[in-house]
Amino acid sequence: MELLPFGNLPPYKARTFVPSDLALDNWMAIEPLFDRLEERIAACESVPDLEEWVLEVSELSAILDEEGSRRYIAMTCHTSNEDAKKGYLDFVENIEPGMKARFFRLSKLFVDHPKRGDLPKERYEVLDRDWASDVELFREENIPLETEETKLGQQYQEMMGALTVEFQGEEKTLVQMGVYLQENDRALRQEAWELVTNKRLEVADKCDDQFEKLLALREPIAANAGFENYREFKHISKGRFDYQPDDCFKFHEAVEQVVMPVHNELLVERREKMQLDALRPWDIGVDPLGRPPLKPFTEVDDMVARAKNIFDHVDGELAEGFQTMRDRNLLDLANRKGKAPGGYQSSLPEARLPFIFMNAVGVDDNLRVLIHEGGHAFHSFAAADEPLVDYRHAPIEFCEVASMGMELLAIDHYTEFYEADEAQRSKEDSLESIITVLAWIATIDCFQHWVYENPTHTPQERKVKWLEIHNKFGGQFTDWDNTGESHNYAWHRQLHLFECPFYYIEYGIAQLGALGLWVQAKADKTNALKNYHNGLSLGGSKRLPELFEATGLPFDFSQKTIAPLAQALADELELS
Repeated sequence: MELLPFGNLPPYKARTFVPSDLALDNWMAIEPLFDRLEERIAACESVPDLEEWVLEVSELSAILDEEGSRRYIAMTCHTSNEDAKKGYLDFVENIEPGMKARFFRLSKLFVDHPKRGDLPKERYEVLDRDWASDVELFREENIPLETEETKLGQQYQEMMGALTVEFQGEEKTLVQMGVYLQENDRALRQEAWELVTNKRLEVADKCDDQFEKLLALREPIAANAGFENYREFKHISKGRFDYQPDDCFKFHEAVEQVVMPVHNELLVERREKMQLDALRPWDIGVDPLGRPPLKPFTEVDDMVARAKNIFDHVDGELAEGFQTMRDRNLLDLANRKGKAPGGYQSSLPEARLPFIFMNAVGVDDNLRVLIHEGGHAFHSFAAADEPLVDYRHAPIEFCEVASMGMELLAIDHYTEFYEADEAQRSKEDSLESIITVLAWIATIDCFQHWVYENPTHTPQERKVKWLEIHNKFGGQFTDWDNTGESHNYAWHRQLHLFECPFYYIEYGIAQLGALGLWVQAKADKTNALKNYHNGLSLGGSKRLPELFEATGLPFDFSQKTIAPLAQALADELELS
């Protein structure tokens, strides 16, 4: 069975340090390269010598990162395949621990090197800061804990990917069942929602147990590194040098003050249009006017062809990158049993190519997901010439500007999939979803802060706090009566909480940047595209505020920034 749709890819540039025949499944073959790098830095007597050494470290890092990406891709494409699972876990258990320890030693040697301070500041400031932080945070005793943490995340993926239900005489994945939540038949929606929810509730105790195990690992990881709690540790380990937890709280407050009024008005409007006394959980995804669900495509190949046309409308250069992905089989888009849920874009750092993974089932949201991940892919192409692997990817707060920004730059070209009235409907749905997403991001991030600020909390206390936070950000507008524990465990579907904690506020920050880009484009599309290219071309070579500035955006996520953006959305949606 071919586990990777794209097979073997040639390197973007010929290797100069790592042997072309290096066995990447054998740590004993890899480790001598780290020995050579340690020997070589000791002989670096000049700035050019040290710069050449940094490039050699970058080459090795790119090759190993790509191997990890390939194995992760194979595992998520085939969660039930034992070879794929074994290959991924072998890398996690037998390669990554050694990598982490040896890359730390290289970072330490760099930080301690007498020529470090002589490197050109403009070029190496970000790399220097990041490597110094890695040295400060690294603890040998955390390696086995982090390995176990990764394995628990994989187990969550496997558990979720395996869930199916019997519906109308057919076995369906939970992703496939999402289609039925857009059907006008309310009884059908309820049946579909209850089937999915009850299936999730069957594993709720297992999910909660997984989460408890993760908490039990994360607190000692933070303590080993000298932090009061895991939140403080994770904030630094994620490289958040340009904003603090207090800034996250400002975001929560701003969303509550200026986004929630728009969000709540949309829900009230939905209830009135549907002529309901109360909205139930299965009433949120359906068209409130009773129009049939938008169905932009039936075949994935058709979706890809039409998306290519959208990218052509936005920018021909970007469209060429997407065509490259089509030609080189760097797309796995169709939903199937045994495939992990969700969607992502993964970079292959040695080939310097992006890969897009998603679960398309023919619904309107699939269009947005593909355009979103396409934005990430364009970011990869824009930074492909960057010699340093560290600079080929930006912080997530800006990576998501690339993807969310592309969604909004493409929003007026949905006529590639729809007639004019349906395209307008899809556009309005997209803009409304931004309001919904900002509320959900504030919910999840606020919840995470509480969880890790209160590490001794009980599962019952966690339920109570979840409901309090969810209701503050719109959950109270849905009637959850007679749905069992579904509301209590609604957070279980957010894989970030399990697999990558605190990886969610970034989406909120980036959404503000994307909205700012959209406002630019409404005034001057040419200038907005110029700014978009400027920002993407920098990769991760500059600090976050500089990346935002290069794109013509403020790096601020307080009420001052959010209020006019929320108003722009309300105006476009013709809300009061």
